[in-house]
Amino acid sequence: MARSHRSKKQAAELRARRFRPLRRAIKVPVWADIGIRLSAALGLVFLVVMVHWWDRSGLVDNLDGEVSFLDVVYFTMISITTTGFGDIAPISDRARLVEAVIVTPIRFAVIFIFVGTAYNFIIKRSWEKFRMARIQDQLSNHVVVLGFGVSGSEAVGELIERGTDPSCIVVMDTSSDRLGQAEALGCNVIEADATRDESLIAVRIAEAQTVLVSAGRDDASILIVLTVRHLAPNVPISVVVRAADNEVLAHQAGADNVINPVRFTGLLLAGSAQGAHIADYLADLASITGRVQLVERSVLPEEIGKPLSELSTGGRGLRVYRGNGAHGFWEDEAGTLQSGDIVVEVRPTRDPVTDDEFST
Repeated sequence: MARSHRSKKQAAELRARRFRPLRRAIKVPVWADIGIRLSAALGLVFLVVMVHWWDRSGLVDNLDGEVSFLDVVYFTMISITTTGFGDIAPISDRARLVEAVIVTPIRFAVIFIFVGTAYNFIIKRSWEKFRMARIQDQLSNHVVVLGFGVSGSEAVGELIERGTDPSCIVVMDTSSDRLGQAEALGCNVIEADATRDESLIAVRIAEAQTVLVSAGRDDASILIVLTVRHLAPNVPISVVVRAADNEVLAHQAGADNVINPVRFTGLLLAGSAQGAHIADYLADLASITGRVQLVERSVLPEEIGKPLSELSTGGRGLRVYRGNGAHGFWEDEAGTLQSGDIVVEVRPTRDPVTDDEFST
């Protein structure tokens, strides 16, 4: 049985190595880039045609002796492409000066445009695919977001607001439209089914910093949690479920944090019924854009032995997690911080304009 399990996992890893759809948004769409380059090249060619037509008296056609507009267009194209058959040539000093001072720089510009286009659409894009494959192979300490619906997109936006580099976020979804929105934020995206082992292995789920699951349906989210926990036993998993009776199932599936937006909405409603500002303050705590924020962190060496009320960061300590227990600031256990404690504190958010902390 164990051998069969290992063979299935090895087969999934093999499929994942061939499955490299990770991508990142480019700054300029391909069609726009091509249009800009072609417009620039055609504009320069038209300019040379006009210059040659204006100075056609300095040109000679060795076949019939007359230089028509078609001859000018022909001479422009063979001149810009440096073909030079010699049937039409500049003979006056002014025409040769025009060729040297005006046409030659334009010729180089047109060549650079076409060479740059070839580089951008052949060499550069091949290199970009290779680079993204290398990034995918070396993903580590990244945030994996499985599902980019309302909750997933809000979570990614909040992570970026809190300072997370979008290039460290990998978004997986089955909708190309939603993935396009994630790409626009600068995230790495992958169009795949998060319930499949090979999809999760492709984004190196076992090397992730944390995994956020929001599939839109509780049954799909719980199945994803089971799959992630199977492949990444030690990675923290947070999942969104909407039915209260599924919270226990999500925990049993392996989720470390289970968020129920319906329950949280009920808390906000109840808070607003008991005071005009309670719901506002709770929303303030939840977002980095508010005046205050909740922070969870490990206890600092200089804080060991001190009470929760004397944190070195200047924040207000609310709770200590020690072992499997949680202790409030009023309890005796919060009187002396110990090594390995996890502290939850509330801090003022820095003003994005002045970079000063708001006073609480």
